[in-house]
Amino acid sequence: MSEEIDFAKVQEMAGKVMHDVAGAVSLMMAYMGDQAGVFAAMDGEGPMTLNQLAAKTGLEPKYLREWLGSVSAAGYVDFDPEAETFCLPPEKALVFTREGQPACMQGFIQAVVAQYEMHEKAVETFKTGKGRPWSDHSQCLFCGTDRFFRPGYEMNLIPNWLPALDGVVDKLKAGAKVADIGCGYGTSTILMAKEYPNSTFVGIDFHLPSIETARARAAEEGLTNVSFVHARAQDFEGDGFDFACIFDALHDMGDPVGAAAHIKAALKPDGTFMVVEPMAGDRMADNMHPMGQIFYGFSCMGCVPVSLSQEVGYGLGAQAGEKRLARVLNEGGFAHVRRATQTPTNMVLEARA
Repeated sequence: MSEEIDFAKVQEMAGKVMHDVAGAVSLMMAYMGDQAGVFAAMDGEGPMTLNQLAAKTGLEPKYLREWLGSVSAAGYVDFDPEAETFCLPPEKALVFTREGQPACMQGFIQAVVAQYEMHEKAVETFKTGKGRPWSDHSQCLFCGTDRFFRPGYEMNLIPNWLPALDGVVDKLKAGAKVADIGCGYGTSTILMAKEYPNSTFVGIDFHLPSIETARARAAEEGLTNVSFVHARAQDFEGDGFDFACIFDALHDMGDPVGAAAHIKAALKPDGTFMVVEPMAGDRMADNMHPMGQIFYGFSCMGCVPVSLSQEVGYGLGAQAGEKRLARVLNEGGFAHVRRATQTPTNMVLEARA
């Protein structure tokens, strides 16, 4: 049976793919501009000619001309065709170069580049259905992921997320014992330790290089109320915790139910477990938007393979939704789960026995 082709639809889809290809190239250009310091050199300088920017950065003008052409065509940099000058206005500087600002996207871009760096591993994993541990990913991925999440944690954790939990801030001020599981580079742990000096914090992660980075960062801050241990979520040592938390990591775990059960056992009877997860609806149909597209993609390349590389291999995924997350927590022994608060990119769940 011959198939009828609607060439208008073909043209429409080809146009979309061309737009996506342009975006992919632009992300690489943005990453190069970040790593080479071009955006930083342009920030606050106003309109600059090619030669002025080349002189300031020390970069080869022939390369710089092509880079400027690409990022200007993308709209990342403002181009004045009459004066032949290039400008990075403050609104765009916030996105491309001002480190630590919530609008800065370079961490996200870096995480994308890291996936392309290891594309052969990603394809092999997808084809075979086998797991892929964190240790099999580019180090650039960990740097980019922390760099992306850090501003959001800095903006929300202390002023918004913790106060949304029942009674937790009062405990932290008075002096609580806290476990931050899946802590990565320790950004969330260190933020809490600095804010609540009367409390003691332990960051836990099964990726040793991340723990070593977290220890170094805590030492740089001169913190004495925080420590970091290399351990798994389902069998770390210690009990009597007043508060436990997991930031954007429960869905990566091979056995999230087992992790939840172990955390419940490690908490005091009146303890609180906070779970921060990517924002998602309960149905795939609820997530048909750019953020869902991004999170499903990262989940396919990183989150689910990491889960499948561990025992049980639950494969929860980065777009699990509140119902599935609550079910995991319920099966782990937490009878009471509620959404305490949310942001456009995260939901914050409070779990109690």
